[in-house]
Amino acid sequence: MATQKKTVATSKKQPVVVQIPDDGRVQPQARDLEETVLGAILLEKNAYFLVHETLKPDSFYEKRHEQIYKAVCDLASSQQPIDLKTVAYQLQKNGVLEEAGGPAYLAELSNKVVNSSHLEHHAKIVAEKSLARQLISYTGLIQGKAFDESNDVSELMNEAEASLFELAQRNIKNEAMQINPLIRQAMDLVNKAAAQTGTRGIPSGFTEVDKITAGWQKSDLIIIAARPAMGKTAFVLSMAKNMAVDFKRPVAIFSLEMSNVQLVTRLIVNVSEIEAEKIKSGQLQPYEWEQLDFKVKDLFDAPIYVDDTPGLSVFELRSKARRLVREHKVECIFIDYLQLMNASGMMSYGSNRENEVRVISQNLKNLAKELDIPVIALSQLNRNIETRINQANQKSGQAAQKAEGKKPQLSDLRESGAIEQDADIVCFIHRPEYYKIYADEKGNSTQGIAEFIIAKHRNGRTDEVRLRFQSELARFKNLDGAPVKVVQSSMNKKKKEEPKPPEIIKNPNDDDPLD
Repeated sequence: MATQKKTVATSKKQPVVVQIPDDGRVQPQARDLEETVLGAILLEKNAYFLVHETLKPDSFYEKRHEQIYKAVCDLASSQQPIDLKTVAYQLQKNGVLEEAGGPAYLAELSNKVVNSSHLEHHAKIVAEKSLARQLISYTGLIQGKAFDESNDVSELMNEAEASLFELAQRNIKNEAMQINPLIRQAMDLVNKAAAQTGTRGIPSGFTEVDKITAGWQKSDLIIIAARPAMGKTAFVLSMAKNMAVDFKRPVAIFSLEMSNVQLVTRLIVNVSEIEAEKIKSGQLQPYEWEQLDFKVKDLFDAPIYVDDTPGLSVFELRSKARRLVREHKVECIFIDYLQLMNASGMMSYGSNRENEVRVISQNLKNLAKELDIPVIALSQLNRNIETRINQANQKSGQAAQKAEGKKPQLSDLRESGAIEQDADIVCFIHRPEYYKIYADEKGNSTQGIAEFIIAKHRNGRTDEVRLRFQSELARFKNLDGAPVKVVQSSMNKKKKEEPKPPEIIKNPNDDDPLD
C-alpha cells in the first residue's frame, strides 16, 4: 500500500514526519458542484455573499478552484466588484492566472451555470465534502502516530480529541436571529425568576453571596482566587456540601491537587464538625464516634461526583464533564485548580505557559456555555500581592492601610490576564487574621473572619461579604451562624418535606454543645 509523508508539530516535541496510509480510494469531492458555485459567483452580483460564510478557499478540492475562490475573497475584502475580468486580474496579481486555467477557463465556468437558485445548497454540499476530507486527514494522521510505539497513548488520545474539537469549532455556523424569539426567551426567564421563592441560579448556601449573585448562573465561568492558606479548597467543599446535601443539586469536583479520598475526608470533617486532626488520627472519644456516624450519613447518596485525574487536560475535562451532565444531570462543576490543568494537544511547539492558561480559560468558558451550567474554577494569585504587602508595611503601621495593601486585586491573577477577561465573575478569598491583622478599619474583630470579595461581576454589582471561617473544620459558614436554608421553588409541583435539624450531641464532660 502506498504511503505519503506529512510533517506535524507536537506540543512537547520537535516536528516529526509520520507516514499516512493511502489506500487508493478517491477522496470525497463534488467537482461539478464546485464548478457550478464558481460559475454562479462570476455571473451573479451578490452570489458570493450568499456562500462566503459556508465556503473557504480550502473547501474546494481542485487546486485551481481554490485559487479562483481565493481571488474572489480578495476582491470582496477590498470591496471590489466580482466578475470575469476582475477575477482574472486578481488571479494575475496573485501570480496564478495560468495555473488556474486562464481567462478561457473562467469563461467556461460561467457558461456551465443554468440556474443559480440552488446556490446555497450546492455550497453546503461542497463544504460537507471538504469536512469529510479533513476528517480523513486527521484520522489518518492519528493512525500513523498510533503505529509509532514511541508515542504516549494517553497524549495521543488527547491530541486526537483536540484535533476533532478544533475541527468542530471551525465548522460551527451561528445564524443571526430576529429579536422577537429572543425577547420571548428573555421574558420567560424573568417570569420563571418571579415564580421562584429562592435564588434564580444554583445557590451557594451563603446568604449574602447569593443576594449579590442570585445564585451561580448557567453558562457562567466563575473564578475564585486566593493566595495559599486562605482556604480556597475549604470554600469549594463548603459550597459543594451546601449544594448537594442541603439543596440536592448534583455537582462534580475535579480535584487536581489532592486524591479523591483526601477530598472526601475533608468533606467528612466539614459535615461531622470534628477537628481534622482527630479524624485523621482516628483518636475519637465515644461520643465523637457517635457524632461522626450520625452526621456522615448526610453524605451517603449525596449527588457529589469526584474525579482526581492528575494533570487533567482541558479536553479530557470536556469529555468527562459532558458525560457527567448527560448521565448524572450534574448542574455545577468545580475545578481545583486551574493552573494544574494543561492544554495538551492544543498548543503549538514552543508556546509559553501564559498562552496555555489563555487557551484553558477560553475553553472553560466555552464549556460552561456548551453545557449551560456554571463552571467554578479555583485559581492561584501571583506574588505581586506579597510585594504590595511589604510596601504597605513599610509605608505605614496603621492596621487599616496594612489590611488594604494585603487585599487581592484583579491584577494579581496568576499567569494570564485572559482569566479576568474570560470569567463572568472573579472572586477573592482574603483572611486578614492570617496576616496578623485582628481588627478592620471600623474596629471590628477579624478573628475567624474571611472576606469573600466579588471583584468582577459581568451581570451585577461587586461587593465584599464577611463569612465565618473555622480553620480546624476547614469550613466556611454564614457570618451570623445561620444554617443553610433549603428554599423550595414554587415552580416545583412536587414538594418535599424540610429536613429536620440534626440532633446536637453533647460532650458528657462539658455543659456546652459542640459547635
